[in-house]
Amino acid sequence: MILIKLLLAHIIGDFFLQPKNWVKDKEKKKLKSTKLYLHVAIHIALLFIILWDISLWQIILIIGGSHFIIDTFKLLIQKKKTKRLLFFIDQVLHTVVIVTTYLIYTKTDVNFDAFFSEQTLLFITCLVFLTRPVSIIMKIIFTKWDISKITENNESLKDAGAYIGMLERLLVFVFIITNHWEAVGFLITAKSVFRFGDLKESKHRKLTEYILIGTLISFGIAITVGLIFNAFA
Repeated sequence: MILIKLLLAHIIGDFFLQPKNWVKDKEKKKLKSTKLYLHVAIHIALLFIILWDISLWQIILIIGGSHFIIDTFKLLIQKKKTKRLLFFIDQVLHTVVIVTTYLIYTKTDVNFDAFFSEQTLLFITCLVFLTRPVSIIMKIIFTKWDISKITENNESLKDAGAYIGMLERLLVFVFIITNHWEAVGFLITAKSVFRFGDLKESKHRKLTEYILIGTLISFGIAITVGLIFNAFA
C-alpha cells in the first residue's frame, strides 16, 4: 500500500500539479527558476499528505531530494533533440528511486528468481521479437516489390507505420496469451475501418494488396508467437 501511495504522489505531482508554463519556465531559467523549487516542494507536501505518517519522513525526504537532483540534471543537459528521450529517462529514474527507497526502508524481500524464470524470459523474448525484429523481417519481405512508386505523394509521419505495426503486434500477442481472441477480431475490424478511407480514395489495387499482405503477415506472426508462448508457458 505504501508503494502505491508513493507512486500516486509522483503521478499527481508530475502530471497534474505541474502546468505547462512551469515546465517552460524551468527549461528557460534552469536553477534560477522558482517553479523548480515549488515543484519539488509540492512533491514533498503530497508525500506527507498521502502517506499521512510522520514516521516515514526519511522516505519522503530521500524521494523529494532525489526528485530535485534528477530534475536539475535533466534541465542542465537537456537540448531540443534530447528532450523526448530525457523525459522518459527522468520518469524511469524517479520510479527506480521510489521503488528502491520503499524496498530498503520497509525491508521488503524481493524474489529475484521470479524475474528470471523460464516463463518470464520467454515472455520478454516474445515482446522483444515482435517489435523491431519483425519490422525488419517484414521490410525484407517487401523488398520484392517497389513500394515507393505505390506510396508516392502519400505523406505520413516519420516511422509511424513501424510504430503502429509494433503496437498492433504487441496488442495481438497480449490478447492471445490472455485468451481474448475476440479482441483480435475487433482490432482487425478497427484497422480495416481506418484504412478503408485511404484505399477508397487511392483506388490503387497494388496499394490495397500491399496493405492487406502487410496486415496479414503482421497479425499472423503475432498470433503465431502468442500460440508458441501458450504452448511452452
